[in-house]
Amino acid sequence: MTVERCLRGIAGFFIFVSVLLAYYHSLYWLLFTGFVGLNLLQSAFTNWCPMMSILRKLGAKS
Repeated sequence: MTVERCLRGIAGFFIFVSVLLAYYHSLYWLLFTGFVGLNLLQSAFTNWCPMMSILRKLGAKS
């Protein structure tokens, strides 16, 4: 799997889980959702994301 596909999957999973946690536990979990969205937005402009660096170190293909 490529870094980009892994990144999309991880981001989608984080957003899905944080929305569920916000619904069932506390609305403060939406702050985490916002953080993930903001990180995706900045990575669209800078082409750099911390998770991409981690995935590359773990051996995901570019």
